[in-house]
Parts: sequence; C-alpha cells; structure tokens
Amino acid sequence: MKKILPFVCFVLLLACTGCSKKEAPQAQAAPAQTLDRSKYVITVLTGPSSGIYFPIGGAFSTFVGSLGYKTSATATGATAENINGLLSGQGEMAIAMSDAVIQAVESFGAYEGKPPAKDLRAMMGLWPNVCQIVTTSDTGITKFADLKGKRVGVGAPNSGVELNARMMFEAHGMSYADCKVDYLDYGTAIEQIKNGMCDVAFVTSGLGNATIRELGTSKKIVFVPVEGDGLKNLIAKYPFYVETTIPADTYKTDKDTTTAAVMNIMLVDVKLPDEVVYDLLENIYSPAGLEAIGASHATAKKEITWETALRGIRGTSVPLHSGAVKFYTAKGVPVN
Repeated sequence: MKKILPFVCFVLLLACTGCSKKEAPQAQAAPAQTLDRSKYVITVLTGPSSGIYFPIGGAFSTFVGSLGYKTSATATGATAENINGLLSGQGEMAIAMSDAVIQAVESFGAYEGKPPAKDLRAMMGLWPNVCQIVTTSDTGITKFADLKGKRVGVGAPNSGVELNARMMFEAHGMSYADCKVDYLDYGTAIEQIKNGMCDVAFVTSGLGNATIRELGTSKKIVFVPVEGDGLKNLIAKYPFYVETTIPADTYKTDKDTTTAAVMNIMLVDVKLPDEVVYDLLENIYSPAGLEAIGASHATAKKEITWETALRGIRGTSVPLHSGAVKFYTAKGVPVN
C-alpha cells in the first residue's frame, strides 16, 4: 500500500457569481468516480492540543477517513512546524496562517535567506486568526506602549504567533529589546500569567480560544488593542492583515477591542494526484462535509463555507494545487 510522501496577504472575500450560500453548485464536468481512496494515506498536521487547529484539523481527518481514505491527525506546534512538516513528507494536509506561508514562498521575514518554498500548495481558505494580546487588569496594561519593560510571551520561536508579534512590535516602533521577552507558546504563557510570572501573552487564534476563556475564570481579562497608527503601519507594510474586533461578549470583557487578523488556509501536498484533491474538495464542500467539520468548533461552523473558499489565497503569491484549480474552475469560480 503506497503512502503519498512529501508531501498567506490581503484577505479577500470570494466573489462567486451564482453560488448558493449553503453549498457549492454542481460541477459541470466532475471526474469519473473511479478513485480507489483506500490507496491513499492523508495525515493532517494540526496544532497544539490547547488551540483551535487541533479540533478542527481532527475533524478534517475524521471526515476524510469516512470517505475511505486512510487518515490520521497529528498534533504539532502549528504553522511553522506544519509548513516544514508538509515539505518534508510528514503529512499531506496542513493548517497554516497565510502570512507565514507567503513569507515562506517569497523568502522574507522569518524565511529571509532561505530558498523559496516552491512546493507549497494551497487547497482552501479556512478561518481568520485574530491577534489577541491578552493581559489582566492587575498589570495596568491598556495600550501597546505599556508593554515596555513587561514580561511578554511572544510565542514559540518562528511560530505563526511569534511572527505576528514581531511585526506588531515593528509597526509600533518598538522591538523585543523594549520588553522582557519569553519565547513561550501561548498555552504556556497564559499559565505563566496565572502564576504571576508573565504579564502579557500573544495569542493568534480563532475567537473563543479555550485557553483565554480558562484564564478568565480566575483573572479579569484585558486585551491590548492594535489600533491607530500602529494598525495603519502594520497593514501598510503587511497587507495580508485586516482590521477586526474582539467583541466584548466573546470573553466577557468590559469593551470591544480593535485588533488585526490574518487568514488560516489549508495546505496540501503538491504530490497528491489531482483527482484526490478534487475528490477531497468535492466532499468537504458537500452539506455533509461542512456539517461534520463545523461540528468541531463554532469558528469552523461560521467561517468554513463555500463563500469563503479562497479567502487568504486568491490574489496572493501562494499557488493553488492543480487539483484545486480544476475543482474551482469546474464550479465556475475564477481562481486567477
């Protein structure tokens, strides 16, 4: 049995003429269903068990397995590890933040000096990752400049979270030298906040993050806004960011908080046959597929829809897998 080996940018809404809001239109020329799914192993690279990537990635794996593919889901350190894992043959599908993927493809930022990751391929858009800079009321921190001199968990080195933190410091005219920085994943950083050993944690995640919610059971949560000139500078230099809001009722905070967000996308192994990728998308965007994946998390249910299929991909330097191009083209969706 052969295992398939070796194996974002400005967020744009999908403009799809004539698409139903509930499901994709029927393809005009779908490939013949002669695919032997049992021949293929699809390992989904997710994220840490404390984050949103893990349950949603697990739901993708479970659904793909229900189609007859041999599947598994692997917990990882999220974006950076997933990019490397996909390129080194450790998985066939991988969730990643679009900004990091674009940096890998174009060799800048965290991937400066490295060869362009020419074999990265996108499959579909997922959900926006919201940059949530969390602290507590007892720190007295209310704005980004207040981070100076504080103990800040910026994310694991070169993780998607840490890349976001680095860009935000830059946009505010600051650097890590202004703070006492710890390269902690956000789950660990929030534990340190609980213990009084850390003041601020950078969390880039879907809204309703379980780790932040848990912090709110013992501390009064405050979010540091990304707004004003800092937000303008961020979007001007890195247009894959968009302005968004953390609603007060999400974590029972005193007010809404302005911040930035980037899209998550699903990457896929460039060596997977076109018919496999086509088949995966055909079924994921079926009512049964969207229901199964949406049941894993409220964010997945709200954000992973046919209308958002190419958010974070279209108009960027990240190429679609050729099987995905065939799928969207057959549905009448321009992919440029």
